[in-house]
Amino acid sequence: MAEQGFSQSQIHECVEQFVDAFTETAEPEEVLDFLREYHGALGPLVSQFEGTLDQFSGDGIMAFFNDPIPVPDPAERAVRMSMAMREAAGALIAEWRERGRDLGFGAGIAQGYATLGQIGFSERSGYTAIGTVCNVAARLCAEAKDGQILLSQRVNVALKGSVVTEQVGAVALKGLTQPIIAYNVPLAATQPALRVIEGGPESV
Repeated sequence: MAEQGFSQSQIHECVEQFVDAFTETAEPEEVLDFLREYHGALGPLVSQFEGTLDQFSGDGIMAFFNDPIPVPDPAERAVRMSMAMREAAGALIAEWRERGRDLGFGAGIAQGYATLGQIGFSERSGYTAIGTVCNVAARLCAEAKDGQILLSQRVNVALKGSVVTEQVGAVALKGLTQPIIAYNVPLAATQPALRVIEGGPESV
């Protein structure tokens, strides 16, 4: 039974991040400049694809779909949002490489049930998701190499072939007792990311 004030919902958890030692080696001011550009370019894509922004965590973004407002095809929306983010990140990465900073982009998406609701206290609170699915998405994101969008098997099945994917095999994820079968959305599939989803948000 869900705790009072929380709801049970099938969600698609997506975690995006730039993968690099940049934040360890750059000056704080440079990191802040980068994060402002990064959040400014990628953050609005969450609402464009009708997702719910959970939080910014350093160079990462956590978002989920299908709660608090149900949406059709949440798996496809999550994947296409990540594809659009990869496209937008490419432009940022090119600019920062000209400044001598080698950055990359990776994403992880998992599907499952989670408990959602408000956490925090009177002065500061937020709406968030808690559950194994969130951990799986975060671990997939950490596992993703530059340019990869890693999906759990459940997400891949839910796509029903609407997005081109490739199996990368069994992946051992930290904190999970059993490896999971993961799939990647190859770069060749990026172009359709900007296609309008029927009944959904319009591309910019």
